[in-house]
Amino acid sequence: MIEPSAYCVAILLAVSVLGVCTARIRHAHCLIYAACALVCLALAWIGVASLGAEVTRLKLPLGLPWIGVNLRLDSLTAAFIALIGLGGASASVYAIGYGRHEDEPARVVPFVPAFLAGMTLVVLADDAFAFLFAWELMSLSSWALVMAHHREAGNAHAAYVYLIMAVFSGLTLLLAFGLLAGPSGGFTFAAIRASHLPPVTIAIVFVLAMIGTGCKAGLVPLHVWLPLAHPAAPSHVSALMSGVMTKVAVYGFIRIVFDLLGTPSWWSAVVVLVAGGVTSVMGVLYALMEHDLKRLLAYHTVENIGIIFIGLGLAMAFRANGLPAGAALALTAALFHVFNHSVFKSLLFFGSGAVLTATGERDMEHLGGLIHRMPKTAFAFLVGCVAISALPPLNGFVSEWLTFQAIVLHPGLPQWGLKIAIPADGALLALSAALAAACFVKAFGVCFLGRPRTTQAAQAREVDGFSLAAMFTLAAICLLAGVLPGAVIDALAPVTQTLVGARMPTQMDRAWLSIVPIAEARSSYDGLLIFLFIAVSAWAMAITVRRFASHRLRRGPAWDCGFPDPSPATQYTAGSFTQPIRRVFGAVVFASRETVTMPPPGDMAPARIEKHIHDPAWEVFYAPVAAAVAAIADWMNVLQFLTIRRYLAFVFVALILLLLVLALWQ
Repeated sequence: MIEPSAYCVAILLAVSVLGVCTARIRHAHCLIYAACALVCLALAWIGVASLGAEVTRLKLPLGLPWIGVNLRLDSLTAAFIALIGLGGASASVYAIGYGRHEDEPARVVPFVPAFLAGMTLVVLADDAFAFLFAWELMSLSSWALVMAHHREAGNAHAAYVYLIMAVFSGLTLLLAFGLLAGPSGGFTFAAIRASHLPPVTIAIVFVLAMIGTGCKAGLVPLHVWLPLAHPAAPSHVSALMSGVMTKVAVYGFIRIVFDLLGTPSWWSAVVVLVAGGVTSVMGVLYALMEHDLKRLLAYHTVENIGIIFIGLGLAMAFRANGLPAGAALALTAALFHVFNHSVFKSLLFFGSGAVLTATGERDMEHLGGLIHRMPKTAFAFLVGCVAISALPPLNGFVSEWLTFQAIVLHPGLPQWGLKIAIPADGALLALSAALAAACFVKAFGVCFLGRPRTTQAAQAREVDGFSLAAMFTLAAICLLAGVLPGAVIDALAPVTQTLVGARMPTQMDRAWLSIVPIAEARSSYDGLLIFLFIAVSAWAMAITVRRFASHRLRRGPAWDCGFPDPSPATQYTAGSFTQPIRRVFGAVVFASRETVTMPPPGDMAPARIEKHIHDPAWEVFYAPVAAAVAAIADWMNVLQFLTIRRYLAFVFVALILLLLVLALWQ
């Protein structure tokens, strides 16, 4: 299957060139996106068919002369190929309808297939050169997509920050692979696996790999580009970046740490667990403070990346202590959540794009009442909200439940660092799940319920059939993966068997399709029974109310929350909904403060409440660096105005210094 995968990458690159050539042709985007959808469906089929199959390799006469381009398709690659295919196909179908509203499609259409090709090539790469080349292709093509709407306020700055973080990510991975290759220069992954690196080198590579992949995935405090880039990009691109590209970064971490570095140490597991726990809670707290719907979803990507890294940290901890069954459970939970987040986050970004198309608004304070004007979009978005809130019977619950099941196995670990970090992560995971539910009650309630707050919301209309088809397909997958999770767990078994030497027990042969992660005496979950119970209970309640309730017509005023004024301005807003949570966490986490301006009696000016929230990650880590770079640039600006003699003197002094350094080095 490696040859068809390589052909798919080549076809996507050819489609990208075709997109450049047909940029001025009306409706050409439909052809480009349709071709992307077909290729991505082929990739999804290749990925699913290759799970558990034999490892296949391919060497192309490209790249460095003595290395070439080495490609490899194993179970881990197959799982992420299937993920890229599913995400790319759904985004491409959605974009056929959404792309009609693009003012400048030539800035978007050619880069989407290149972006898909870059992500696919990252997971296929079997040497450092091919991996880094594909990583940069993925980064640069996505940067061009973020920059597509550069005339809108803030988008150019978002693209600039994203490009800086992407370059930083690539640089750290370059250093990591340089250390992995060693003095012999064995850049192929097979040579790296066969090398025996000293513990210090392994530790440095681990830190570099975590920084490089964590920057692209969105680990705190490396997440600062996400809330800027995701809202700036078109909605189908936001879905690809959040639902797929961040998972490619997770793949890079798994490939380096679980495969190339061998058995991890317990202290590295503590580092991953701490980073995952902090990221999950900080992400959802950031999201709760947001009124911009796409920024809210971007911050929830940060939260879910934290949940994934909690699972990966647990797998590292169990593997380091020779507990393969626990490692298989934790790794399965992490990979399951990789799949789940890709599905429901793409669905939610599609829903936000539909709202943006229908109203021209991303600010939740300007929406409301959309359930009456966009009922199909509202239903699909509600499914995504329930899934991301980890509520049964949808898929988000299963992967988080499996993560909790792995957490309860921690008493068997001997190190005190793990004994402290794992229960703390359990508490943080529970907190983030509760806050996520509150956040999406706010998001759905303020956007779709109540009364329209603006004329744009009152005049909204349902979106096109292509967009709805993509949303309902992902909504159906959320339900199927939650009702039949055993099928996904069994599909991931070859991946865990390859990486940690164990797999979870076969699930699909159990009665009622229950899943039993450890033993039936300890815990089990049956999504099908829960779904049937909910469906039957809802049906019985509806029949009972319809059959036995009074048919007399009664009229009365609707509950007005204590505000009899019929103005939509008296409704709950996104800010008022989260005010209690902001007062609990904001003062400590975000240094938030509120300023109330109350006019004196007789003054007809309106009362105002203003809130100020600070991003500690930006102010602590990035603002000082940016200020230092600007100061150094200003100081070195004098070099542009030197005379020829001074330039020659400067070069002469630099040459003498370099010769002195070389002499002292020898």
